[in-house]
Amino acid sequence: MTQQVFLPGCTIGIVGGGQLGRMSAMAAARLGYRVHILNPAETGPASEVSASVTVGAYDDPEALRDFASRCDVVTFEFENISADGLALLAEHRPVRPAGSILSISQDRIVEKTRLSKIGIRLAPWMAVSGPDDLTRLTEIGFPLILKTTRFGYDGKGQFRVADEAALAGLQDLPYPLVAERMVDFERELSVMVVRGMDGTVRCFDTVENRHRDGILDITLAPAPVMPDLAVEAQQIASKIATELGLVGIMGVEMFHAADGSLLVNEIAPRPHNSGHWTMDACLIDQFEMHIRAVAGLPLPHARRHSDAVMHNLIGPQDMERVPAILAADGMALHLYGKNEARPGRKMGHVNTLFPRGALPGELALESLLPA
Repeated sequence: MTQQVFLPGCTIGIVGGGQLGRMSAMAAARLGYRVHILNPAETGPASEVSASVTVGAYDDPEALRDFASRCDVVTFEFENISADGLALLAEHRPVRPAGSILSISQDRIVEKTRLSKIGIRLAPWMAVSGPDDLTRLTEIGFPLILKTTRFGYDGKGQFRVADEAALAGLQDLPYPLVAERMVDFERELSVMVVRGMDGTVRCFDTVENRHRDGILDITLAPAPVMPDLAVEAQQIASKIATELGLVGIMGVEMFHAADGSLLVNEIAPRPHNSGHWTMDACLIDQFEMHIRAVAGLPLPHARRHSDAVMHNLIGPQDMERVPAILAADGMALHLYGKNEARPGRKMGHVNTLFPRGALPGELALESLLPA
């Protein structure tokens, strides 16, 4: 428990068996670590590339103790797991990032309250605990969006409210909710920030994210913004990582508002979809940075050697493009090994690389991915 550095040859436990766990496990293997997965299902993207698996629920004490006994240090690959389960794991093995950070990111009200306390600018918001609170939404203004406080992702658990008249049509909402005024913004930005055991903080380049049907579609690296704005975004991410005592990697999503300000939308203390471009445009990608931090290894500078456009491959329609992608020059394909291509399901991504400073313009972006 007191050991801070876990050298290659040790076993890193990952709670969760999805694609982020898969790519983290592959990065760990490159550094000489064994990876042990905790997952409710015996098979899955992460299990396929890991040394061993404990099959069990994230809140099953027996499964958690068995899992802990087989690991030297533990991390997690997504937020929809049991904070109590992580607390139990922490009694047996170091957990990085700490469960306290997971608890913040799991609840939007807790997250916004904590970020506000450390001086981070957010869009106007308020907690909505029940129907009576709906009458108070005029305090933050319209249009707004209601979000479930927990377990929402990829646009799920969200309800748009155009004006006060639209409130009358809201029935059977899954309270509690958080209400956020919709921001007039130029673009969504994000920064992947990693912090080590010694307090070293590294940031990957600020990127722009564009969505389709509520799901991340493409990421532009670097974001086409002025350098001082990109640096400001990195400074905000660094401040959050330091204030929360992060050990590991975290995605920080922000809105670049029309007035030029940066407003933080949410944090995700684990590898993030908007950091997938680093797998081919950086010598050390987000997954290796995360594993280094979790193991207590040194963190190099997060340098980009190429510009990149990351496209998510979603559902069966995008999977039909795979043969053309494989035949194209300059494209790096990453598939997640999922057994069924359902609509709206992330099946993989493709990174297209360009020389530094040669990111394509808008017209070229529209036809970049082969049909």
